[in-house]
Amino acid sequence: MSKYVIIGGDAAGMSAATQIRRLQPDAEIVVFEKGEILSYAQCGLPYYIAGLVPTAEDLIARTKEQFEEKYKITIHLKHEVTFIDPVSNHVTALALDNQEEVVTNYDYLLIATGGEAIVPPWKGTDLDGVTVLKTIPDANRILKWLDERKEIQKVVIIGGGYIGLEMAEAFHIRGKEVQIIDIADQLNASFDPEMAEHAKTELEKQGIKVSLQEEVKEIKGEGRVQSVVTDKGEYSADLVVISIGIRPNSEIAKQAGIELGPRNAIRVNSRMQTNIENIYAAGDCATHYHLVKQQDDYIPLGTTANKQGRIAGTNLGGRNAEFKGIVGTAVMKVLDLEMARTGLNEKEAKALNIDYETVTIKSRHHATYYPNAERLFIKLIFKKDDRTLLGGQVVGYAGVDKRIDVLAMAITFGMKIDELQDLDLSYAPPFNGVWDPVQQASRVAEKVK
Repeated sequence: MSKYVIIGGDAAGMSAATQIRRLQPDAEIVVFEKGEILSYAQCGLPYYIAGLVPTAEDLIARTKEQFEEKYKITIHLKHEVTFIDPVSNHVTALALDNQEEVVTNYDYLLIATGGEAIVPPWKGTDLDGVTVLKTIPDANRILKWLDERKEIQKVVIIGGGYIGLEMAEAFHIRGKEVQIIDIADQLNASFDPEMAEHAKTELEKQGIKVSLQEEVKEIKGEGRVQSVVTDKGEYSADLVVISIGIRPNSEIAKQAGIELGPRNAIRVNSRMQTNIENIYAAGDCATHYHLVKQQDDYIPLGTTANKQGRIAGTNLGGRNAEFKGIVGTAVMKVLDLEMARTGLNEKEAKALNIDYETVTIKSRHHATYYPNAERLFIKLIFKKDDRTLLGGQVVGYAGVDKRIDVLAMAITFGMKIDELQDLDLSYAPPFNGVWDPVQQASRVAEKVK
């Protein structure tokens, strides 16, 4: 019976491990995890800090003991794999508690090392009160600071992407004074500028300050953080969260001769295999095939990590499964505002030299005569020649997730923008108008020929 070694015990790694066990009841499965916690919901961390999720345990899918008892998986926590030998088929891991090396052979290896938060080489990133948010220990550190130091009132968040904006909301809920700084000329670069502007308006309406096109130069303090210095000014800070994105943990794969792809993610095929036949990769360390771009991409999301892990586990377990790809669908909440996107934005379409058109409408999320019909803004991007739907963005105060999922389905299966009108979508006054806003946008697009 084969021996499987998995590097990384979060979404992709443990999804694969449990799937292998279902298909190979007698196989030996060994997991090495650098941290102390397995399989937790990273996307829930801002809501834990906000107090909306009561405890860190609520974010943990299963404990080490549960995995070991139910699935008979050998798990080594606080073990960092430092070397992969693809010739002799073994890995070397360092036990972080006692610095002892553990050498383990494998028949099949899965790399699920995830991603790491990017921290630029600014002076002051090591000051007390400066952190990233990637793990439960990161979140617990922030909560400890907030609980023990009542003087913390001013929070600076560097980065205006998904996590940065969600953290702005978390600190706002806790009554802190929040300042966002971003080097870009807009928040959340995955949206087109006019759609991202709604987020800035919502944040400023609720008292959160936003400074764009400012480059951080250093973080100042005497032992503890005191301010953030940019090329345009200095901002007082009692706590700083650096949230400018993540990069794949792929260095160990590179050293083993494994091919890398976009943003140095580990390149995999549709079966999650690397260029070395018995080594697989999945999740935030791996590439993600983009159906619209028709090329490998890197868009790390929890949904994708779980899918890729399960597919890798299925193939490692002796069955056949393929990862069909992504279209870059994401949804987020910015205070009272909801924002979602799928497919390509205009910048991506231009980079691919696609001749495209756009249509943008303002509508309501349900029948206008029914109480509390909220504003909804929809932007669709489509090819000029054959009118294939390329992308969609939806922003509003209700009903955003419903519309983006319709668009994600349409893009996945190559629908034309005009075909959206033919969809038999649900209708009742509390939920929708007789023409769904997505279909309304499609009708407006008819005039763009």
